[in-house]
Amino acid sequence: MHFTSEQRLDDGVLEREFTLGEIPGILWTPTSASAPAPLILLGHPPLGLRKMYPRLVARARHSAAGGYATATIELPGSGDRPRWPAVEQARADLRRAMEAGEPVSDEIVDALVLPLVDKAVPEWQAALDALLALPEIGGPVGYSGGVISIGVRLAAVEPRISAAVLFAGSFVPRALFEEARQVTIPLHVLLQWDDEGNNRQAALDLFDAFGSKEKSLHAHLGGHTGVPQFAGDAAAQFFTRHLK
Repeated sequence: MHFTSEQRLDDGVLEREFTLGEIPGILWTPTSASAPAPLILLGHPPLGLRKMYPRLVARARHSAAGGYATATIELPGSGDRPRWPAVEQARADLRRAMEAGEPVSDEIVDALVLPLVDKAVPEWQAALDALLALPEIGGPVGYSGGVISIGVRLAAVEPRISAAVLFAGSFVPRALFEEARQVTIPLHVLLQWDDEGNNRQAALDLFDAFGSKEKSLHAHLGGHTGVPQFAGDAAAQFFTRHLK
């Protein structure tokens, strides 16, 4: 991990950009922490860190106020990272089907999501290795938001993640439903009831598939971007119970 820039935000948060090989990322730490801080990995849609930065830094500041360090990395095929022609084609096929009001086939979902999950999860694990080696970062570790399929795979294969907040706002390949049965950590799942880009029944089926003994589903009226502020507060309380 190589830090490339550093700035102190006006609310006592240290923001450092880094690279991990070819992967850009950002780490936020509370400057007031007197001991190694627990860590929350901030997931995000594959739109690029620059575009997602305002939302990410707002989440990081909110988490820092609770004593957490947070970190995120650029997803494969996003930002300045090389594009994947096959995934770009699948994204175009998805757009075309949705605009025509046609069902989105399993083939489109698999082509769009599975390559991203297969590449992104090992990168998140490598980032976690580097982050936990820093003296200011300690455990336990949580994962929050982003592409839910990435969260499912991480929760299933990464034993260092103790709890996860997942957003049921993206298509999920059928293969990930089986992996969901292997997830046993506490889960807090958000669902926008009228999400125009999500299959509500599939989201409910995925929640049912999770093997966790402690899992809660928080459904709110509204579209994809209409998540209410109090939903974030509830997620923060969830992490307080499981990461502190």
